[in-house]
Amino acid sequence: SLRFDDIRPTGRVIRNLITVGALVSFVLTSAAAVGILGLNLALAVQLGAVLVVTGPTVIGPLLRHVRPSGNVDSILRWEGILIDPVGATLAVLVFDAILIGDVERALGPTLVAVVVVAVTGIAVGWVGGIVLVQLLRRYMIPDYLQSAVTLMAVVALFVLSETVRHESGLLATTVMGIVMANQRSVSLRRIVEFKENIGVLLISVLFILLAARLRIEDLTALGGETVLFIAVLLFVVRPAAVLASTYGSPLTTGERVFLSWMAPRGIVAAAVASVFALRLEAAHMPQAELLVPLTFAVIVATCAIYG
Repeated sequence: SLRFDDIRPTGRVIRNLITVGALVSFVLTSAAAVGILGLNLALAVQLGAVLVVTGPTVIGPLLRHVRPSGNVDSILRWEGILIDPVGATLAVLVFDAILIGDVERALGPTLVAVVVVAVTGIAVGWVGGIVLVQLLRRYMIPDYLQSAVTLMAVVALFVLSETVRHESGLLATTVMGIVMANQRSVSLRRIVEFKENIGVLLISVLFILLAARLRIEDLTALGGETVLFIAVLLFVVRPAAVLASTYGSPLTTGERVFLSWMAPRGIVAAAVASVFALRLEAAHMPQAELLVPLTFAVIVATCAIYG
């Protein structure tokens, strides 16, 4: 659903949001986690990486309900989808750096890993998207099998990319979707409808499964500092990221304010936090048990307040 025609006037803003804006969010969130929540530096940086992502599965329904005018609709849709692989990859690299234990020694391998993951994900996703489009265009896939074959292709592409380079699969499938959305030779109506239906089912199941790790006591034990931390995310971190990303852009003040007030976290933040909490607990990281409750508290609060 990400078409380049929709973002020609605002492409620079989207690029800045997933680069400069993500960096601002990462640094400020990590600092707030240390200063307000009292987390150790390693866990604070891991939480900052996890909370870089917003939530396309949450932003999409909100935008359909609000139907904003101007450029903000396309900006938020592109940011919400593209920031997921960026944030998830950042979380992986931060985790690797934590395990190495030496920031200076981790910096070089981390930068190399970022480049390799990006190149692998983009290349595999681009080729996979072109191949699937050609199969559809040449009628080698019957109409009634388009959705099933596409789902199979997405899973296969993810596995292939992960096999070539660990943690590149999410980026590869995202690029594959963009390639398919911007071709003009075949209709994707059936696939898009199927995507909407299966998305609702899968995301609902995932939220239940991931939240099942939590106990009510985990959330109630967080205390007032968590409320202050969330307030900083809402009123400091997101506005600062948007301000840095939209500097010099043609966006109006109203559009900037709207962008500053739309950053709910969703399923990717929950999934990534759950994975790394297990890994950090296995590595005996102090306070690792707080990662999932804090992330879910942010998800619940941001979805409710922004909504």
